[in-house]
Amino acid sequence: MVVPVFNEGANIGPYCRALVAWAETGYELIVVHDFDEDDTLPALAALPANERPRIVRVVKNELGKGVRYAIEVGMRAARAPVVVVSMADLSDDFLKLSELVDRASRGAAVVCASRYSPGGRQVGGPVLKGFLSRAAGLSLHWFAGLPTSDPTNSFKAYRRDFLERTQIESKAGFCLGLELTVKAHFGGYRVEDVPATWTDRIAGDSRFKLLQWLPHYLEWYVWAFRQRYGRRTPF
Repeated sequence: MVVPVFNEGANIGPYCRALVAWAETGYELIVVHDFDEDDTLPALAALPANERPRIVRVVKNELGKGVRYAIEVGMRAARAPVVVVSMADLSDDFLKLSELVDRASRGAAVVCASRYSPGGRQVGGPVLKGFLSRAAGLSLHWFAGLPTSDPTNSFKAYRRDFLERTQIESKAGFCLGLELTVKAHFGGYRVEDVPATWTDRIAGDSRFKLLQWLPHYLEWYVWAFRQRYGRRTPF
């Protein structure tokens, strides 16, 4: 389990308790932070042993500032055959965690928790962000042939062997989730989709920067259509 954090002191306790309640045994939690003064770290250290995963590793992001690099640092630090990325704000649907891991264990390179598949839903969150995410996911599914309708959701399970073979080129934000999904599909790997519920955070501030990151999402959105309808480019 990889979780990037930025002052998630109010959320890390409930996050860990949810993880302990819903995750299968035999996993480690990798908490990735950018700076030593992050208030997540003392809050995590103060948790009683029964409220935190048995194996927790705190890793500092030295690759580059921001969540994009924090996620990659966590992925590269992972030792398990399946790597799950989730957010500390409790937005992700841990009821689906076992299924995500199981599908990746059975060979899917990327398994996406999908808000936009039948049975999935989104609760709260900015209207414009939700509209753009839904439009991108469904158009990539129906017209570019992606096997998932929600490639922009960060809550995903990845096979570590796929991650080890795949260069991450995204420059900002959470765009690497979309990048890895389209690269997996057009690279001949299996991509699967699990309906899930996404719930907007109730504590702390979102660091999602829609206007700043939108061009980076568009780069991989357009890339996917070029792979489908144009000349495929190596990656």
